[in-house]
Amino acid sequence: MGYRIAVGGKGGVGKTTLAALLVRGLLKRGKGPILVVDADPNTNLPEAVGMPCEATVGSILAEFIDDKASIPPGMTKEAYLQIKMHSAVAEGKGMDLVAMGRGEGPGCYCYPNVILRGFVEDLSGNYPVVVIDNEAGMEHLSRRTSDTIDHMILVSDPSIRGLRSARRIHALIKELNLDVARVSLVVSRAPDPLAGALEEEIQASGIPLLGKIPPDTLIDEYDLALRPLTELPDSSPAVEASERILDELRLT
Repeated sequence: MGYRIAVGGKGGVGKTTLAALLVRGLLKRGKGPILVVDADPNTNLPEAVGMPCEATVGSILAEFIDDKASIPPGMTKEAYLQIKMHSAVAEGKGMDLVAMGRGEGPGCYCYPNVILRGFVEDLSGNYPVVVIDNEAGMEHLSRRTSDTIDHMILVSDPSIRGLRSARRIHALIKELNLDVARVSLVVSRAPDPLAGALEEEIQASGIPLLGKIPPDTLIDEYDLALRPLTELPDSSPAVEASERILDELRLT
């Protein structure tokens, strides 16, 4: 089974950026093939890692529900769906990507999450590392996109609200008794030094601080140019910080 890293936090704090930076560093270290999972219905990770995503779990489910009559004779709908699901895997150099995408109906992401969970479980054994960009917030935790997480990285921006959101997610992980081996905190767009009130909030959260990603104008420039973050140069401050975070993960 692959080593599973999940990235979570409230919306807008830099989850997808960190996930893409981790993928970049893992590829550079020769840790591939990597399974990259975008579990957020607002699909942004494919662009961040430079992987076109023509089909998602949600779109395949919607097509399957609308076109059940096309199931070949003698094949169960479950077996047919599994075959169709494999078309959601985008294959790239050193990594494959699967995205959840939209739900089967307005505001509903429960069934796609159940399907994504089983699909990720089946695929994970083929990859040494799995990186999951979770949906923003807390609701996804009860849906359990993956049964087992080796390291959950909670991301916050340099704000009290962001840090308290990470703290609530940490508490919910414990409350739901999720199978998460390790939980850490990363502060994105973090000035140096952090304000004293933020340092105090981090200490009060009880979540070990894994690292800080500094502000990096290159990330904004790459976003405007529609360039994937996996192409960032080694000299990028955000890349340098993410490399230190990977060092702390101690992946063998």
